[in-house]
Amino acid sequence: MTAPDQAPAEGAAEAPGSSRIDMPRIDMPRTDVPRGDLHFFGVRHHGPGCARSLLRALDSLRPDCVLIEGAPEADGLVADVLAPDMVPPVALLTHGVDDPECAVYHPFAEFSPEWQALRWAARAGVTVRFIDLPMAHSLALSKAEEAAASETAPRESQDQDQAQATELIDKAAGEAVGEGASTNDALPSSLEAPVPSDDTAPAPAAAEADRRGDPLDWLARAAGYADGEAWWNHMVEERGDGEELFAAIEEAMVTLRAELPDEGRLPERHLRREALREAYMRQCIRAARKDGFGTIAVICGAWHLGGLKAPATAKADQALLKGLPKLKVASTWVPWTYRHLALDSGYGAGIQSPGWYDHLWRSSEPRSDGQAPTPRAVGWLARVARLMRERSLDCSSAHLIEAARLADALAALRQRPAPGLEELHEATRTVMTMGDESVLSFIRDQLIIGDRLGQVPASVPKVPLQRDLEQWQKSLRLKPEASQKTLDLDLRQPNDLARSHLLHRLSLLGIRWGELAKVGRSSRGTFHEVWTLQWEPAFAIRLIETSRFGQTVAQAATARVAEQCRSERDLGTLAQWVDQVLLADLPEAVAVASQALQDHAAITGDADQLMAALPPLANVFRYGNVRGTDAALVGQVFDGLVVRAAIGLPLLGSAIDDSAAEVLRDRLLAAHAALKLRDPGRQAEPSQQWLRAIGLLADREGAHELLRGLCTRLMLDEALIAAEEAGNALSLHLSTGTEPLKAAAWLDGFLNRNAVVLLHHDGVWPLVDRWLAGLSEEHFVQVLPLVRRTFSRFDSGERRDLGTRAARQGGPTAAASAALNWDESRAQWPLPLLRQLLGVTR
Repeated sequence: MTAPDQAPAEGAAEAPGSSRIDMPRIDMPRTDVPRGDLHFFGVRHHGPGCARSLLRALDSLRPDCVLIEGAPEADGLVADVLAPDMVPPVALLTHGVDDPECAVYHPFAEFSPEWQALRWAARAGVTVRFIDLPMAHSLALSKAEEAAASETAPRESQDQDQAQATELIDKAAGEAVGEGASTNDALPSSLEAPVPSDDTAPAPAAAEADRRGDPLDWLARAAGYADGEAWWNHMVEERGDGEELFAAIEEAMVTLRAELPDEGRLPERHLRREALREAYMRQCIRAARKDGFGTIAVICGAWHLGGLKAPATAKADQALLKGLPKLKVASTWVPWTYRHLALDSGYGAGIQSPGWYDHLWRSSEPRSDGQAPTPRAVGWLARVARLMRERSLDCSSAHLIEAARLADALAALRQRPAPGLEELHEATRTVMTMGDESVLSFIRDQLIIGDRLGQVPASVPKVPLQRDLEQWQKSLRLKPEASQKTLDLDLRQPNDLARSHLLHRLSLLGIRWGELAKVGRSSRGTFHEVWTLQWEPAFAIRLIETSRFGQTVAQAATARVAEQCRSERDLGTLAQWVDQVLLADLPEAVAVASQALQDHAAITGDADQLMAALPPLANVFRYGNVRGTDAALVGQVFDGLVVRAAIGLPLLGSAIDDSAAEVLRDRLLAAHAALKLRDPGRQAEPSQQWLRAIGLLADREGAHELLRGLCTRLMLDEALIAAEEAGNALSLHLSTGTEPLKAAAWLDGFLNRNAVVLLHHDGVWPLVDRWLAGLSEEHFVQVLPLVRRTFSRFDSGERRDLGTRAARQGGPTAAASAALNWDESRAQWPLPLLRQLLGVTR
């Protein structure tokens, strides 16, 4: 899935109390695009200052046509912006009809200039059009580029496609140059989602900023700012000067774009794409003039101003756009979140602080009671205080007063009209958190980024699967939320059980709205399931992708399981599918998955795969009565797998290395535990065959010693052998004639990662003690790592008890040995240093 091809616009404005950057105004040559009645507004996408100024400019200008940089396929969805239940942040989702994974989002927040322009035009009844390159072409180009870059595509086809694309662009560029424009004018660049390139050399520039970074940094460093983000916030977003702001933005952007070289700053394919986009926007402007509109407002990313005013002719633009590939697409509105609007979410046109921008926008709105709005610094600090108090952190009114004073003082020192986010952040850290950076982390997550989730009207185009999910969410009272939410379900309650079914069905569709916890009360052997819920905007496109399986969640989940089972060959994976469809309460899917499992089990004799399939199936025997599932659905399949695994088990442990033995050990223990769930009394015939197979593996010569020791221990636990027999086996495998490494491996398997036998079986302790004491020094060095690993897996309480027993049983002998080996001359060596440290005289 691709990110939306939008990026921050750039610009400058003169701020009170700061020096203005003198930049020469560029007189653009005349073109065939009339400009007398055209008004360009270069904005930054998702900028509250730009949005405020744009509204004032539109109210003053009163255009009869508004052209906005955006996907033209969404023109029919503009009327939805005035719907009462349309709550930003939202996004325009445009996807391929036949290939839903090929999709793009165009997000809008309440403070986005484009969103406010859409609402203004809809309220005023003014014609509004999106003028960016249609997504039908853009997505087709992206798909072609991905196919050309794929290793599976023939190299000749890749070269041919690349050559054709290059020839098309170069031809159009040559025609543009022939009409009197420079090459750079015909192929304008863009700041949108700049991609750094490590193999480019620094270009000569007026500023020392790296040309591969954000070009705004050039202007920011010239004005004495650390980066372009802080400079833009101060000069534009934290103000709102009205229509005059856009003249300053245009002057700065046109000059910067003219001075900044394209070569090496962006990959060639990005430059070609920007050329296509701006050519199409120029064509849309010409079409609006041809349709007879008098006053036209063009709203675009500020960096595009130079391209839209470039001296390119209609003939050159038409040639540039000729022959573009096309993809059938559809558009709709989907909810969005501030977290996905942030720059670090991977969204190329993202912003660093959407929550702060939201506060800037709302603090400028007039209050309903007619009073003046609360100063933004005071309102922000009050929200910080509320957040701290919710977490039982100390924050008094005195903290707020001192923090507000400090923020005002910092703004005055920096010659700023009002505190910005940087000043408020420093004041919060100094006064309210006393320098504690850990507190600032949740302030950033909750306020600076924010967790707002938008809402779209029910009338927008949706696939039936999405409508069915929304109906389930409404009836089960499961509201999608952008923040994480813990949901504790009691499976004995009908509503909670239905919620569990829905979440498991969505997981089968690959929609991970909820993650099931694996610890605590979430154990699936209890009446509870604990889920962590968090809704993601990307789930909308996933619903569209999976809608081909069915019109309801249950139908789609069943059909997808059936498709997966037809292509799956691994028994363990098929068993997991059976387990998951049981949790999701899909009887038809259970029948399909169980039949697929039986069919593949009938043609495989691999005991390893057969054992891997047992644990998932055993879950139904653990809590089937709680969920109301019928254990008989999988009981017959389970018993058949046990019998087949028992047949191949004695031959499984031969001629394998230590790592393979470790894997088989885990598989065998899991299968044995699963059999306990199925038949706790060990009375059924499959259980008897399994226990006989374990006995055969324990006595089999040539099998790995780890598995032989483990099987001996399991037979002891199941009372199939007496303690004396276990002692004899232990004595045999730990005898002096046994290779030490094999003896250590057998002991590791026999102890089974716990010290119960050593602590409570009187016959085992002396046998292990004599074996260790009888090892030669060479053999002891060989087995020490394995024995140490075995004992290190005991828990701390067991190790402490083992040490106590060793000290109790070997105390006198150890003391006599120590006295016998005492070297008095060596013991006197540290005495002078000890006397000096302790201050003791002779």
